[in-house]
Amino acid sequence: MHFEIIGNINSIQTIAVGKSIRDIARLRKQYGAGRWRKLKGIATVRLFDGTIRKAEVHWYEAHGIGREKLKIKRFMD
Repeated sequence: MHFEIIGNINSIQTIAVGKSIRDIARLRKQYGAGRWRKLKGIATVRLFDGTIRKAEVHWYEAHGIGREKLKIKRFMD
């Protein structure tokens, strides 16, 4: 991961759940079975070079497993 989330993630929305996630087979193989959801939200992030920006982030999440595969989709500022 080339960034760090600072504070909370706001405006969280569910994009996909279960079989509607394209990578569901890989997620289950790599992290285990669970109720996988793909989510998006707005967060303040610190990039590897030290700059702080507001960005839209996407990630996968399952109960008991937590957040996995966070990535920045676009910068909001």
